[in-house]
Amino acid sequence: MSSSTGTTGTTTVITNIATLVTNDPSLGDTSPLGLVRDAAVVIEGDRVVWTGESSKAPATDNRVDAGGRAVLPGFVDSHSHLVFAGDRTEEFNARMSGRGYTAGGIRTTVAATRAATDGELEANLTRFLSEALRQGTTTFETKSGYGLTVADEARALRLAARHTDEVTYLGAHIVSPDYADDPAGYVALVTGEMLDACAPHARWIDVFCEKGAFDGDQARAILTAGRAKGLHPRIHANQLSYGPGVQLAVELDAASADHCTHLTDADVDALASGDTVATLLPGAEFSTRAEWPNARRLLDAGVTVALSTDCNPGSSFTSSVPFCIALAVRDMGMTPDEAVWSATAGGAAALRRTDVGRVVPGARADLTLLDAPSHVHLAYRPGVPLVSGVWRRGVRVV
Repeated sequence: MSSSTGTTGTTTVITNIATLVTNDPSLGDTSPLGLVRDAAVVIEGDRVVWTGESSKAPATDNRVDAGGRAVLPGFVDSHSHLVFAGDRTEEFNARMSGRGYTAGGIRTTVAATRAATDGELEANLTRFLSEALRQGTTTFETKSGYGLTVADEARALRLAARHTDEVTYLGAHIVSPDYADDPAGYVALVTGEMLDACAPHARWIDVFCEKGAFDGDQARAILTAGRAKGLHPRIHANQLSYGPGVQLAVELDAASADHCTHLTDADVDALASGDTVATLLPGAEFSTRAEWPNARRLLDAGVTVALSTDCNPGSSFTSSVPFCIALAVRDMGMTPDEAVWSATAGGAAALRRTDVGRVVPGARADLTLLDAPSHVHLAYRPGVPLVSGVWRRGVRVV
C-alpha cells in the first residue's frame, strides 16, 4: 500500500478500536472529534494512510488488536519549560501550607540552571520527555528562560533543539537579576546580542507580559525584534492580572496567547476575531491555588482553545496532559470532548501544525491507546494511568 503523500514502507493496521478520535468530522460522526466506532487505523512508515471501520480495513503487513479500547491522537503539549536544573519543593510546600516564603522563585531556578552542566540539563530534559511520552504526549514545545544570559539562553535552546522542532526563545521570562536596576538595558540585550545568539536554534519567541515582568511596550519591542529575525511570536498573557498581553498577541498574529486567566470582553472578542489560540494551563492554577481560566466563556465566543501542561519547576510541575484534561473538565467548564480536542488538535493549532493532533490520512502516525473504551475516561477516571500504548512517527514507543 502507498498513500497520496508518497509514504512507502511496512504497513500496520490497528484494529478492533472501540472509539477512534480522528479530529476530522468528515471521517466520523460529524462531531469535532470525528469519532469512528469499531474502527481501524492503517500506518505506513511514519504516516497514517487509512482510517475507517474495522470491517473495511485493507490488508496490511502487520496487525495490532486494540482489544476494544480507545485510540486518539498523541497529545500536543504546546507550552512547557523543560530546560532547567533543581526544583522548588520548599516553595510549593510553603504555599500549600499557608506559610510565607521569601526565596527567589524563578531566580532560584535561574541560579541552579546556570550552575548545571550541559549533561545535567539534557538528562533532566530527556527524563521529563520520557515521563510525558508514557502519558501520551508525542509533540511538545519547550522554552528557554532559566538562563537569562546570552550563553545560557543559547545553550538551553541548543539542547532543546536536539529533541524537538518546537523550540521557543524566552529570554524575556523575567528581567535578569544581573539587570535588576536596568530593565531597559536587559530589553536591549534580549532584542540584540541574545537574540542574535538564540535565533538560529529556535522557531518561536515568547515574552512574559505581566506586572513585575515586561509591560506592553517592552513586550511589543521584544516580539517585533524576534519576528524580524524570523521567529514567530507567542506570549504569556493575562495570567496574574488584566493587561495588554492578549490584545498584543492578536495584533502581532501570535500563534498563541498563553494562560488567559484575566480577560475583558474586548480580549475575548479579539481572540475570537483573530487566529491566535488561547492556550489554557490548568496545572498552574492547581499548583498556585489561583483563579481558574474560564474556558466556557472562550469556547462559547468561538475562540480556539488549547490545553497544555506548562511543565516547570515553580508553578506547574506536571508533565501529564491527562491530568490537565481532568482539571479542565472539572474546574474550567469544558466538556470531555472539548478538553480532548484542545489537548490534541488545539495544541497543534497553537503550534500552527496540521500534521499532528489528528488521525487522518497524511498526518503523522502519532497515536495514543487508552486502557478504556472511550476518551471520556481521561476525565472520568482522573489520576489513573490509562495510557497503555503510544506510537510516535509510526513506531510503537510505549
